[in-house]
Amino acid sequence: MGQDVSEVLPFSREDRIRYRQKVRRCLDVFALMLDDFGFDADRPTTGLEIELNLVDDDAEPAMRNAEVLDNLGDPTFQTELGKFNLELNARPRLIEGAGFADYERDLRESLGRAEELAVKSDATIILIGILPTLTPRHLVLDNLSRNKRYRVLNDQIVAARGEDIELDIRGVERLQTHTDSIASEAACTSLQFHLQVAPDSFANYWNASQAIAGVQVALGANSPFLHGRQLWAETRVALFEQATDTRPDELKAQGVRPRVWFGERWITSIFDLFEENVRYFPPLLPICDDEDPVEVLHNGGTPKLAELRLHNGTVYRWNRPVYDIMNGRPHLRVENRVLPAGPTVVDMLANAAFYFGLARDMAEGDRPIWSQLTFSAAEENFHAAARRGIDAVIAWPRLGQVRVTDLVLDVLLPRAAAGLDRFGVGAAHRDRLLGIIEQRCRTGRNGAVWQVEAVRAAERGRGMNRPQALRHMLQRYGELQRTDEPVHTWPVD
Repeated sequence: MGQDVSEVLPFSREDRIRYRQKVRRCLDVFALMLDDFGFDADRPTTGLEIELNLVDDDAEPAMRNAEVLDNLGDPTFQTELGKFNLELNARPRLIEGAGFADYERDLRESLGRAEELAVKSDATIILIGILPTLTPRHLVLDNLSRNKRYRVLNDQIVAARGEDIELDIRGVERLQTHTDSIASEAACTSLQFHLQVAPDSFANYWNASQAIAGVQVALGANSPFLHGRQLWAETRVALFEQATDTRPDELKAQGVRPRVWFGERWITSIFDLFEENVRYFPPLLPICDDEDPVEVLHNGGTPKLAELRLHNGTVYRWNRPVYDIMNGRPHLRVENRVLPAGPTVVDMLANAAFYFGLARDMAEGDRPIWSQLTFSAAEENFHAAARRGIDAVIAWPRLGQVRVTDLVLDVLLPRAAAGLDRFGVGAAHRDRLLGIIEQRCRTGRNGAVWQVEAVRAAERGRGMNRPQALRHMLQRYGELQRTDEPVHTWPVD
């Protein structure tokens, strides 16, 4: 969705009709390509995206991303929805051998450089799922990033809904509020993994990613607070689902699908997902490209499928299918979007190692997990994990209801290790990163647990009220984040 939309407004009825026709034309071409086109799938390249927050000296969100980006002048950093957000796109690479060490070195260098320039703008960088010091006065339309596409997207979502967006999140405490924009979505800062796969194996990798999404969220939860309330361990899931919902209550009652969507079935092809997107979701940004994909394909070229890709970018699946072109060759990726950012670089890489390894082992296993686990159970696991985090109990084949930590220690860690071995990851790197996951399970401590404990300690031990405790916790979080020691080792003081 990175293209400029300022020159095509307002959208007319003709724009929408033409776009719908073009999207379907792209879908037809994509089906032909899947049959016999030469996709780049020689080696399983991976990628990482990290969404960042900027805060000031008082641990309040700092609306300075434009200034920081201008000073950085680095295309690997981009805007995100809120003026207090940035996004870092790490260079794609293989994880065989010392690939994870490569990631770690690059991420530390990039974040270190960004931190130096943020400090010059009286800000600092925080890696966290939701900034606990955000309040409704921060999440307003005026605080959307200056890129025109965010305003247009907001206008289209609000217009499609036809009324204010309701937030109603019931967790340890309850949050009920309304908003007239999608600015609340800017509170959600995520860690996204990309895995390039061949067309004939895409379905296996997507199904595996869906099956383990709940486990990922339970282990990596890092978003327990919003607007001063303790809600879910990973409140980001509930907030994202509600903040971009284009459906009024009547359409929800009719069973219309939400745009933030877990899905509803296991698939047999990547085509299933793109076809669902076209069939179920009206366009939000009906912008047409000049390309005729049929003509390009007929002439032996690689179609951009711009409309299909743009539409795909406005359907927010937790595991999103991606069609992209690099160096003239098309490829397919699973984009895993379930995790929050943070707490540290090494924690995020541990999450990456667990995901990449487990997804590969399950995708290439003899008996697919999706032949044993119902899709509805996978979705229920996902939301149970978002609510309870590392204390969650989920359903698993042959085990019934099982604590996530027991499942990981007894069953999934060995499988993740086997999957990393298939990637050719060096044993020392494999053991170091999966060892962090193991210790999270043994200690029962992830980012969400630490945040809750730190706030309670500040409230009870220091006599602080909730806003003071949240500010104190976030300042301490920032100090510990910069040590890059994994969160399960952080002291609560």
